[in-house]
Amino acid sequence: LAAALSAVFPDGEDFFVRSVRHYRDQITDPELKRQVAGFIGQEAMHGRQHRAFNDRLDELGYPTKRFERLTKKGLALRQRYLPPVSNLAATAALEHFTATLAELVLSNEEVRNLFGNDEVRNLFLWHALEESEHKAVAFDVYKSVGGSERMRVWTMKALRFGFVVGMAFQIVVSLLGDRKTYRRGALRRSWRKVRRSPLLSKEVWDQLRDYDRRDFHPDDRDTTELVTRWREELFGEQGTLNDKLVTAAA
Repeated sequence: LAAALSAVFPDGEDFFVRSVRHYRDQITDPELKRQVAGFIGQEAMHGRQHRAFNDRLDELGYPTKRFERLTKKGLALRQRYLPPVSNLAATAALEHFTATLAELVLSNEEVRNLFGNDEVRNLFLWHALEESEHKAVAFDVYKSVGGSERMRVWTMKALRFGFVVGMAFQIVVSLLGDRKTYRRGALRRSWRKVRRSPLLSKEVWDQLRDYDRRDFHPDDRDTTELVTRWREELFGEQGTLNDKLVTAAA
């Protein structure tokens, strides 16, 4: 799971940054300008952290670098042939995906335990916290530059299908490349775990589909309390990741 998600993040985050930055000079609201600056900084940091993580996974035999290259090529083609507003619509839609997954990571201990290793869990907690903090930025930029409702909704419908298929494919390839998968009963147990995962629950799917509402806004789901709690736990006075923040800043 961690490998499949992380494989798309480095170039996905770069794509988000380019899509939003393209419209930065058209934004007149000072508060949104400030939020865009924060968004760009956080996404750039996420990309670097996940690229380093993917390098480590590649050393362990996971096909993350292969999927990283495929993601990069696919997004480069999209940016080359589709108009900037379409790429911004895709960014806003995919930010809803990451915000939905982020809320699940922050609120559900079972999901956090799926990451197993403490370092991996901490990486995804950090990412989830910041995704929750800036979940509305790309959406607000899209609306502020006149993006249409039709494009917004249909972009999400297409990406919802593509994202699920892409993630499923990556998970299957990762499983088939793991020697443990071929032990008796291992594949069946892995499949059972995937089917029972909170990530595939009806609640998550309904939350993703909520984006299709005409009056939708990312802040309709108030995650302020969740963000405040984890900001204090990770980066407060006794925060468990303060040392990581100092290292990353350096």
